This record gives sequence, structure tokens and C-alpha cells, in this order.
Amino acid sequence: MPIPRIRIAYLVSQYPTMTHTFVLREIRELRRIGFDIRVASIRASDRPFEQLTWEEQEEQRATFYIKTGGCAAASAAHLRILLSRPFSYLRGLVYALWLGGRHVRAALRNLLYFAEAVVLVGWMQREGLCHVHTHFSSTVVLLARCVLPIRTSATIHGSDEFSDPAKYHLKQKMASLDLLRTISEYGRGQLTSLGPSVHWNKVRVSRLGVDPEAYSPRPFRWNPSPFEILCVGRLVARKGFYVLFTALERLVREGRAVRLRIAGDGPERPGLERDAAERGLMRHVIFEGWQNTAGVSALYQQADIFALPSFAEGIPVVLMEAMATEIACVATSIAGIPELIRNDVDGLLVQPSNEEELAAALARLLDEPELRLRLGKSARQRVVECYDLGRNTAEFAAILGEIHGSEIGRGKSEC
Repeated sequence: MPIPRIRIAYLVSQYPTMTHTFVLREIRELRRIGFDIRVASIRASDRPFEQLTWEEQEEQRATFYIKTGGCAAASAAHLRILLSRPFSYLRGLVYALWLGGRHVRAALRNLLYFAEAVVLVGWMQREGLCHVHTHFSSTVVLLARCVLPIRTSATIHGSDEFSDPAKYHLKQKMASLDLLRTISEYGRGQLTSLGPSVHWNKVRVSRLGVDPEAYSPRPFRWNPSPFEILCVGRLVARKGFYVLFTALERLVREGRAVRLRIAGDGPERPGLERDAAERGLMRHVIFEGWQNTAGVSALYQQADIFALPSFAEGIPVVLMEAMATEIACVATSIAGIPELIRNDVDGLLVQPSNEEELAAALARLLDEPELRLRLGKSARQRVVECYDLGRNTAEFAAILGEIHGSEIGRGKSEC
């Protein structure tokens, strides 16, 4: 059924950014369906304008940036809201401090979120918007709800929120927001374990996805030399790169011709480069740095195996992309990943931080081309059937439409 045109503000922490291209895809797909999406971003893009793709440039031109206006613009926004809604403004300010408890650092962090929330509210008033959905900035939305009676919804990705729910105020968000969208059944279980059952109807599973047509299967190589292993992700400790290096070292010592390409960057890069050098792996590891969508797609086309040894994830979109390209994947059995990859059906799953299991799984794929071929084809079919961007975004659009079609189940603000 056609979805009525709905105007929604989308708040993201940084937009556009290479690490969260799925947000851009979701926004543009919602617009294609018929939604009027206006984007606000806390921070400016992670790259200069000339390095953005044409889609990203188009998005940047139309995005409202909360921090780039400076202190003068923020002060003016606060003064306007204080004069027009003094009780709501002071209520939000007190609530922000209360959320911090007795921790000075947490209180200061929440005051910053409150400052951003007031600027967001002022922009929404000017744009005539009454609903904001967010990725990665849900505390700002929680505080904005205190200042202005708006519809609010958030995508809760995990895993940070689930590892420290008090820090991220998940109980308060369950009570106050209209919708908490999770991207996996695992996420729904984590959220519903935190709050009373009266709020469980607000928690809805709506999976992310990729466009299978944008990630066509790459040519299968029966006996490549060297084997190309690809890993895509931010270079941080929780991504498990050191475990992957240990597994790779085992394969090299066994005399296997392997090469690991890492697409991404981050604070752990110097340490990873040192570790690779100390292990004698520099001839076997290539740090590709940050890559845009075209660059990552090119790496998929030459990869034989995709490895993701993370300790903490939601459901990584890069896994969906690799699977759509018919690459045999090895990933850790954590959070929502087993919902995406069925072990020995769509890929291989190993326990986190277990370099023996990871090395064995990689060796198995190196030695069994028929297995690589079977897993790759099943992986693409899994994405087509369950993680198609168009289908999953349409389902999410219907959920957003329910919020606008009924006031039933709206959260009562705790402010």
C-alpha cells in the first residue's frame, strides 16, 4: 500500500561519513519511497567536500550542521527557546543534570547534549518538523523531547549501549521515546530485558540491508595464489585485528600463500603496523586506509575470503556487502551476527578472541574451494532474502507510518 508523505527530521552524529554509509542509503531510500527527510548532523563530514561522492555532496549541501554555527548561533537558539518556552527549557536543563547523577564528567557530557538538543529543537521549529529519528545521537533526542513535544524514535545499534545501558540511559529512552528500533532479535532481547513490559511494544526489529544489485558476485577463483583475505572496519581494539594477525601468522608459518588487505583506519593503526612488523607479516598485510564505496567494492571483487574477528558488533553492514558479493565469510559468533550468518550454511562462525578457531576456519576455506563456493552462493541468497535494502527500508517506513497514524503507545516523558 502507498505510504502517505511524512516529514521527518533525521539526526545523526556525523553526516556523511565513510563509516556509516548505510545511514545515507537508508535516508535516500526513504525519500525514494516518498518520505520528506530533512537531515541534521552534530558534526561536519569526515572529509573535505571535494573528496565526497556526488551523492554525499548532494546530502551535505542539504544538511543542517549543529556545531558549525558556532557559539553565537547556539546562544541565539538557546535564548529564543528560553524566552518562548522557559519552563520546558529549564526542565530539560535540570533533566540533563539529573541524568548525570553525581558524576561530574557525565553531567558535563549531558550539558553538551542539552546544548545540541536546543539547537536541534530550534531548527525543527523553523522547518516545521514534529518528528525526529536518530542514529547514534539518541541522548540528544531524549533531551529534545523534554524541550519540545515532538515524536521521537531511535535506531539502537549496540554493542556499546548494551554493554553499559546506564551510561546510555536506555531505561529512560524506553520510557520516553515513541519507538526504539533494533536491527536484530538480539538487540530486542537486550532492550526488553531493561524495562517493564508496558514499554516492550515500542521495541521493534527492523533490519538494515544492502542493495544486492550494487554488489554483484565477483569471479570465483578456484586456486588463487596468494589467497586474498579482506577485512573492512575501523582500526580499533574491539575489531579483533590482533587476533586476526595471530591467525594469519599461523597460516604463513604453515607455508600458505596468503595476503590480508585491511580497508579502514583509526587509532590502532600504528600499533597494528608494529605488530605486523614484529611478526614478520609486512609482506602479507596491506593497509589500504579509508576507502569510499567504490574503493571497497573494488576490494570485494578481488577478495577470496572476508574475515571479521570483532569482539563487539551490532550486525555489520560490511558483512552483508561481502556476502552479496558471494565472498565466503568468517566472523565471530557475537550479538546479531548469527542471525545474519548461519554457521556452515552462509559462512563460518568462530568464538571471539580464539585465534586457533579463526586460523582453522581460514585454513578450511583455503583448502576447500567447493566449500568457499557453496558458502558464497548461500551468503548472497541470504542477503537477497532477508537483508535487501529496499524491502527492509519499506518495512521500517511502515513502522514510522504507524507512529504518525496513531498516538497510541506514545511514551510519557520522565522530565
